[in-house]
Amino acid sequence: MVTGVLPLALEDATKTIQAFLLTGKEYACLMALHGDVESERFQAVLQEFVGDLFQRPPVRAAVRRDLRRRRIYYIRDTEVDGRDVLFRVGCQAGTYIRKLVYDMGEVLEVGAHMRELRRTRAGSFTETDIVSLYDVLELSQSSGEEKERLARRIIKPMETAFEYVPRLYVRDSAVSSICHGADLAIPGIVRLSEGIFPRMSIALFTLKEELVALSRALMSSEQMQKEERGLAAKTVRVIMPADTYPRLWKTGMKQTVQVPS
Repeated sequence: MVTGVLPLALEDATKTIQAFLLTGKEYACLMALHGDVESERFQAVLQEFVGDLFQRPPVRAAVRRDLRRRRIYYIRDTEVDGRDVLFRVGCQAGTYIRKLVYDMGEVLEVGAHMRELRRTRAGSFTETDIVSLYDVLELSQSSGEEKERLARRIIKPMETAFEYVPRLYVRDSAVSSICHGADLAIPGIVRLSEGIFPRMSIALFTLKEELVALSRALMSSEQMQKEERGLAAKTVRVIMPADTYPRLWKTGMKQTVQVPS
């Protein structure tokens, strides 16, 4: 009963899969009400679920049933046909839509269940990016220019997954140190996204738009722009191979990127 966008990672790109935990998702959901509800009351209750809410995963779930806080960004494009309701919902990753539907039914006092669900967006990937297993089969059986054409359509660069992840762009002279596990200091930053705050998960990129590492911010974006020294981000997961950029730091030095402007 669930279809739609399902990003898959290959080889070293599996290191980036946690990016999908940082970006939102969108679903088209078909909800079946167990009783009749007036249209005005139904629309009002739907909007009550927009914003932050607490959820406990359903009994049939692959995670522990701990109470968790999730955000619903919007509920729109609602169509009602008797007791069947179709709507589009944008939400934080990790939100259970069938639990959302169940809770809506409880508030409406008639009960409800999810009849069908389609994921229309996962992070930066939408339905326009979808390929089927038949496309993959065709790729495996092709050769030459046709094989390259299909591969380029089906397999995306790992950087594509980070379109909505806040990022810092680092100097070329700082890349090798980061690839060897160094944290990033302010002089190593060339430019950055707005809206970064301490402890936020961010991505480090080169000026050529190459993904270097996943990091955790130690300062806000305003602090990074104002300060001249200090650690800006802690390296959490290195993505780029260590020998991609030349090594410009001396052996024995403290592994913190502190390159001159």
